[in-house]
Amino acid sequence: METEQSSHYLDIELLQGYLDSLGKPIVEQMFALYCQQVEIYLNDIESAQVHNSLVGWQEHCHKMKGAAASVGMYKLHGQLKLLEHTDESQQQKIVLLTELKLANEQAMLAFKDWLASR
Repeated sequence: METEQSSHYLDIELLQGYLDSLGKPIVEQMFALYCQQVEIYLNDIESAQVHNSLVGWQEHCHKMKGAAASVGMYKLHGQLKLLEHTDESQQQKIVLLTELKLANEQAMLAFKDWLASR
């Protein structure tokens, strides 16, 4: 049975497919890799915001969007899809980045909860 939280943040069907075909240890490795990489992506997005680099912002949001999709974080993926193409001001992007970090934390918690229940 899925928790409401995990199904709110995650593509359970995709993740269950990974679990069935690859096994839990591989899914755990995928998640661990995401956790390492996401720090880099968030730092890169933040750097692009600080330097007011539209190209950098789009590029790093795009990379993180792909990473989120690959681990079934569909809500986070949707948020990054919007951020990637935003034309908000440099100042407004500070708020967007804060929201993104929070959404990432929520998605990671949902993933951990989902994986622990397997």
